[in-house]
Amino acid sequence: MLDKLFGLEKAGTDVRTEILAGIATFLTMAYITVVNPAILSTEGTGMEFGAVFTATIIAAVVGTLIMGLWANWPVGLAPGMGLNAFFTYGVVLGMGYSYQQALAAVFVAGIVFLILSITPARRYIINSIPGSMKLGIGAGIGLFLAIIGFKNAGIVVDHPATLVTLGDMGSAPVLLAFAGIVIMAVLDRLSVQGSVIIGILAVSIFAWATGIAEINGIIGSVPAPIHAFQLDFSALATGGFIGVAFAFLFVDFLDTAGTLTSVANLTGRVNKDGKVENIDRALLSDSAATVIGSVAGTSNTTSYIESGAGIKQGGRTGLTAVTVAVLFAICLVFAPLAQSIPAFATAPALIFIATYFLRNIRDIDWDDVTEYAPAVLAAVIMPLTFSIAYGIAIGFIMYVLIKLLSGRLADLSFGAWIIAAISVLYFYVS
Repeated sequence: MLDKLFGLEKAGTDVRTEILAGIATFLTMAYITVVNPAILSTEGTGMEFGAVFTATIIAAVVGTLIMGLWANWPVGLAPGMGLNAFFTYGVVLGMGYSYQQALAAVFVAGIVFLILSITPARRYIINSIPGSMKLGIGAGIGLFLAIIGFKNAGIVVDHPATLVTLGDMGSAPVLLAFAGIVIMAVLDRLSVQGSVIIGILAVSIFAWATGIAEINGIIGSVPAPIHAFQLDFSALATGGFIGVAFAFLFVDFLDTAGTLTSVANLTGRVNKDGKVENIDRALLSDSAATVIGSVAGTSNTTSYIESGAGIKQGGRTGLTAVTVAVLFAICLVFAPLAQSIPAFATAPALIFIATYFLRNIRDIDWDDVTEYAPAVLAAVIMPLTFSIAYGIAIGFIMYVLIKLLSGRLADLSFGAWIIAAISVLYFYVS
C-alpha cells in the first residue's frame, strides 16, 4: 500500500529508510516548536505562547502532510525563521499593527502565492529577480535574526550614546547563551542530527538544575489555539498593509523557490532539460500551508532547507514528510516543557541559524559594484531598522538607480523595475 501511495520502489527507497529520514528531518526542525512561539509571544504583541505553540504545530503538521501525501516530496514545513521575527518586531511592534492585522497580511500573501503557483507568473518572477538581490536579502534575514538573538540573550543592550553596546558578560544568561552557540556549532561540525534542539535543551536543563530558570512541567494538555480565525482585514486598502503583505510574499516566495530547487537537485527531480519535475504541487502545498497557518494563528509557513538532513539519510518520497508530520503532532502534549524554556536558551538558536543565512554573501559578484552595493545595503538595513520590508524596498530602489545611472540599463529586468516602483509607492503611502 505504501509503495503504491508513495512510489517507494521507483524512488529506490523503502519504508525503514523513509521513516529514519523523517526522524532526521524532524530533529533538525524541532527547534521551531519552541522558537516560533517565543518570538511571536514577545511582550507587546498580544499573543500567548501556548496558543502560538499549538498554531505552530498545526501549521507544521497540516502543511507537511499536504507536501507528503499530495506532492509526494520529502520536505518538512513549519513557520519560517526570519518572517516570524519580521511579523513581531517589524510589523506588530515596529509599525504598530495588531497581531490580527499581521495575520491578515500573512493570509493575503498566502492567497497571492497560491495564485502565482498555478500560473506562469511564478517562473517569470523567480527568473526576473536579480541573483545578487536574492543573496543579499537572504544574508540580511540572517543579520536580522542575529541581532534579535543577541538582544534576547542580553549580549547586546541599548545605550543612550551609541544606540547599542555589549551586555553584562558575567551574567548567567549571557554566558549560557554563548555556551549554547558553542554546543550547536560543535555538534553540527560533528554531524550530530538535531544540534539546534540539543543545544536549546542542554542550556535549559542546566538553567533548571541550577535554579536560574524554573521548569513548569513536561507533559500536559494541549493549549487552545485562541488566535485562530482572528484575521483583521480593516487595513487591507492601505499602502502600509499592502507593503507588509508584499514583504511576506516576496521573502516566502524566494525562500520556497530556493529550498525546493535544492531539494529537487538532491533527490534527482531535475530532468535533462534542467526543469524541476512536479514542482507545481510542491509550490501549491507550500502556499496552502501559509494560508492554513495564518488562520491557525501563526506567521508564514514555508518549506525547510533542514529537510536536506532527511534526504542525506536516504529520504526520497512523501513518506519522509508524513513521518515528520506525525512527530510534530506528538509534540502537542509537551507544551509545559516548551513554555519553561528561557529566552537565553532559544537566543543561541537564532544566532546559530543566522550564521547559515549569512553564507549567501559568498556567491555575490564582488567584482561588480552595481551588484554588490545594493545587495549589501539591503542586508545591512534589515537589522538596523528591524524590518525586512525596509531592506527589500531600499535595496531594490538602489539597485535600479545604480544600474540606471551607471549605463547598465540592459541589466534591469521588468521585474526589478516593478519591485522598485512598488517600493517607492510603499514609502510614499506609509
